[in-house]
Amino acid sequence: MIRQTICALAALLAGSTADASDIRRVVTGLDANNKSVVMFDSRMALQTGPYGLNATNLWVTNTYPLSFSFKDDTSAIPVGVSPLDNGTKFRVVEFPPLDAASEAKMEPGFLMKAVGPVAPARGLPVTHPLMHRTRSVDYAVVLSGEIDMMLDDTLVHLKPGDTIIQQATNHAWVNHGTETCRILFVLMDSRQP
Repeated sequence: MIRQTICALAALLAGSTADASDIRRVVTGLDANNKSVVMFDSRMALQTGPYGLNATNLWVTNTYPLSFSFKDDTSAIPVGVSPLDNGTKFRVVEFPPLDAASEAKMEPGFLMKAVGPVAPARGLPVTHPLMHRTRSVDYAVVLSGEIDMMLDDTLVHLKPGDTIIQQATNHAWVNHGTETCRILFVLMDSRQP
């Protein structure tokens, strides 16, 4: 049942007629009379990052258990690759096709360096510039395109509707296909593995 729900959500998001560079985000809450209302209904632009990766954080929290936020402070909370301590990060990332020449020019350990000192101590040294590990449990759904998830000794090919639960392990998202791959992520801070 959960897989069917996630696949239906992925199909709806992937089939959206919105501009590929933005995502509609609708946030609900309670008004002064405890009535459910739409607090925010807006487009979230994807920001271009290193190596052509496009991403946006849709919602960020910094407490657990989660508290309700009735203000839009997602962009005001600075957050890197990992979620904040005791927090979560709900985001979309687009991975463009990566050719061998561009891949060879990438800085070794690029993404692992961006994770910094909050990375889990357990794990082998990374072997690819995009390989990294975060102190988090991550849920992911491939919305469109195809991508390879590179682990230490394994390569897993993923297609639209596929889901991933990644638990503080070395991994890299490498798109050797011909079209951009869009993935929806929920990252949740965790204890050291």
